Amino acid sequence: MSGLLARAPLTRTLLIAIAAVFVADMASRLLLERAILVEYGASWAAPVLAGQVWRLATAMFLHAGVLHLLVNGWALYQLGALVEILLGSARLAAIYFVGGLAGSLASVAWDLVSGNAVPSVGASGAIFGLLGFLIAFLLRHRDRLRPEARSLLLQLVFWAGINIVFGFTVDMIDNAAHLGGLAAGLAIGAAIRPLQQRS
Repeated sequence: MSGLLARAPLTRTLLIAIAAVFVADMASRLLLERAILVEYGASWAAPVLAGQVWRLATAMFLHAGVLHLLVNGWALYQLGALVEILLGSARLAAIYFVGGLAGSLASVAWDLVSGNAVPSVGASGAIFGLLGFLIAFLLRHRDRLRPEARSLLLQLVFWAGINIVFGFTVDMIDNAAHLGGLAAGLAIGAAIRPLQQRS
């Protein structure tokens, strides 16, 4: 694991950041004896529409529990490192944050449409952005993929489908954020400059 992260410094930094924020959140809960995710920057329609647009970004670094943190952390480690090694830190940053912001915006939009506005936290919108990007990017280059890359593409499509379906069945999952991040990632993957041909 350490060897992979050594080649993916931004992925390592993001993992450290979300872990540090989680520790700070847990410590604050113990000291203040109350849940403070909303104070820390959870995203939901009312405060965002009132001008607190920074919540669209801060929500990406907050997690509701240990399991939530571990699942998103593992996915970020796998997908983030792959994108960073493939395309570099700058493009990873762009895809990650565009996907995350698109997820937060989709979540706020769903709050307004459904009339059931609740605070939303987690890096999953950004992670689905990475997932969507890799699916679209690999599909664009499918004629040049090695067998193991074709297998990876199938796995990514499978996991995207499973998680979207699962998100429709569990009330606590912000599937709007997942779909928003996925859509942004697919769009970036379809538009980004193709891999250079080797001479």
